[in-house]
Amino acid sequence: MKLLVYGAGVLGSLFAARMHEAGHDVSLLARGGRLTALRRHGVQLAEGDSPAVRRVPVPVVEHPDGGYDLITVFVRTHQVDAVLESLAGLEGDVLFLHNWAAGAQPLGAVIGHERVLLGFPAAGGTMDGDVVRYRKSNFITRRVAMPIGEPDGRTTPRLERIVETFRTTGINAKAEPQMDAWLKTHAAFEVPLGQAVHAAGGPVALADDPDAVRGMLHLMRQNLAAMETPPVPRAFDALRALPQGFLVAVLRRFLKSPTAVHSGLNDPSPAAAAELERLAEQLRAPAGAR
Repeated sequence: MKLLVYGAGVLGSLFAARMHEAGHDVSLLARGGRLTALRRHGVQLAEGDSPAVRRVPVPVVEHPDGGYDLITVFVRTHQVDAVLESLAGLEGDVLFLHNWAAGAQPLGAVIGHERVLLGFPAAGGTMDGDVVRYRKSNFITRRVAMPIGEPDGRTTPRLERIVETFRTTGINAKAEPQMDAWLKTHAAFEVPLGQAVHAAGGPVALADDPDAVRGMLHLMRQNLAAMETPPVPRAFDALRALPQGFLVAVLRRFLKSPTAVHSGLNDPSPAAAAELERLAEQLRAPAGAR
């Protein structure tokens, strides 16, 4: 498989390194200082707080150089519009792997509806300079699959082929027949969570403020109630059904966990805030405007 990874942040870098180590013909697209660092050192990876840094010599490009079997897009929600035009001039299916609550229509309108697949990455981590610090795997994270789906929910040969390819590299991918609803459900949860974390100054600081956690939970419940379809996975119904006190305790424990601390939740950058705002706009938009 000839693969282009569009976006050289935490998730794109992790994904490109895994695919390269599995023997695939993969290129990682980067710009500016990130491009320079990748050309000099490769993708630099460290597990959690470990001082050991592993370097993976993934080929990097500043500009795409031809047709691809698959282009995977790892950019923030508010950056998608800026990359769509460049994707329109390339060949290959395009798998969008990021927060997105606007559906496939605005993506397909630019690059061709037949090229679009939707998904969401299961990995997580933070940038430490040019080093990607990814979270340590455990029993729970190993069971969390990366969902990928066709916009219309079909199980197609290309979807099966992509899922199988990812699995052979050790990436726990799965076909998700309700990918659009999955992404909207995730956004309904992610926007209040991310904005509350940013307002508090980090996940641990938010965990230490039970009133703020209760307010965050209230917004999550409002978002889920406003959805046009049932949440996917249906487990998110628990955020509406279980007692508030129990859920607040669970959320506070999660916010103090390594999974939360070593994730994008701990990113205080303006880009992270801009992504959450764009995602919130997508949630508020009428169905026909998405």
